[in-house]
Amino acid sequence: MAFKRFISLIITLFFCILLYLQPVLCSNIEAKASQFFSSGHTNNWAVLVCTSRFWFNYRHVANTLSVYRSVKRLGIPDSHIVLMLADDMACNHRNPKPATVFSHKNMELNVYGDDVEVDYRGYEVTVENFLRVLTGRLPPSTPRSKRLLSDDRSNILIYLTGHGGNGFLKFQDSEEISNVELADAFEQMWQKRRRGAPFCRYNELLFIIDTCQGASMYERFYSPNLMALASSQVGEDSLSHQPDLAIGVHLMDRYTFYLLEFLEDIHPASQATMKDLFKVCPKSQCASTPGHRTDLFQRDPGTVLITDFFGSVRKVEITKETINLTTPIVHEDHDPSRPAEEAPETQTYVDQLSVTEIIHQKPKRKDWHPPDGFILGLWTLILLVFFKTYGVKHLKHIF
Repeated sequence: MAFKRFISLIITLFFCILLYLQPVLCSNIEAKASQFFSSGHTNNWAVLVCTSRFWFNYRHVANTLSVYRSVKRLGIPDSHIVLMLADDMACNHRNPKPATVFSHKNMELNVYGDDVEVDYRGYEVTVENFLRVLTGRLPPSTPRSKRLLSDDRSNILIYLTGHGGNGFLKFQDSEEISNVELADAFEQMWQKRRRGAPFCRYNELLFIIDTCQGASMYERFYSPNLMALASSQVGEDSLSHQPDLAIGVHLMDRYTFYLLEFLEDIHPASQATMKDLFKVCPKSQCASTPGHRTDLFQRDPGTVLITDFFGSVRKVEITKETINLTTPIVHEDHDPSRPAEEAPETQTYVDQLSVTEIIHQKPKRKDWHPPDGFILGLWTLILLVFFKTYGVKHLKHIF
């Protein structure tokens, strides 16, 4: 009798707890659903720009390609990415490994990949072309791959890297763009959103810049729905990282290096927010003070998912048909008697090791070669020891 009372008490207690937690569970589901639809965007775009030329600026190309690799991995297709590289480091005659650009000294992560689509290269990367891409003022003959065909439901990521100063960013050491010109370009994009123009409108915009005194580039922004991040404050330098003695240059900048490390842990269903991104590369790691500006952004950064800008909104097709996932699909033209041809293995971005694994790897041991003059010096030392021990009179026993 006592046992039955105990069981009934346990069951009653269980249902009481369930009734108590039901509103909490429902509110969590509603919160996740409201977070999913709160952005209001239906597509994602990215404009990634490296503004530096010459071999010693290798790291700026690697910065841009690292972000390019991350946004592609998270779902943004090449058709929605405008990639601008001021120099082709992969084909530079100083590159000991042609057709590759590495972001780590272990030489394991090739951010150039095998399917990079560069839209603007070399001398095409100018202030004029960059502003034309943003504002949509391009000649009619410009192909779609070189256009930013966004609309009022687009979330746009804009990433810039290069050499800069207080209120400006240099393009190829020949011209520069000021923070006022950049702010006016963003305002034109927002105004076109109101007027219903066919190009360059946006729903929300994330601006990231990795350069010296980067925070000065977003001081003049005044357009709504805009969030900005920079690698350094006014008066600070943005420092390089990962020196490689084999090629004589640094492979990346510190801020983008830790940004890439952070993005490697992000997946399309990740719940990480922009507040987590603000914590990337503190001053103890960057040796500069990263900054951000959120006063123009209408949503709370703590509710904005990283994938709202670095990922892609996936189209969902609803079907009522029953699909059997256990039996293999056999095509009509398939002949069982014929052996299946093995498809060539291609190296894609996903197949490569993650940055977190690469960083903790030990550098590969290189084949040891004696330095120049080592053999000659060794023979000289042997002869000196011989002369000191036996003298010149025993030299005839050698020859």
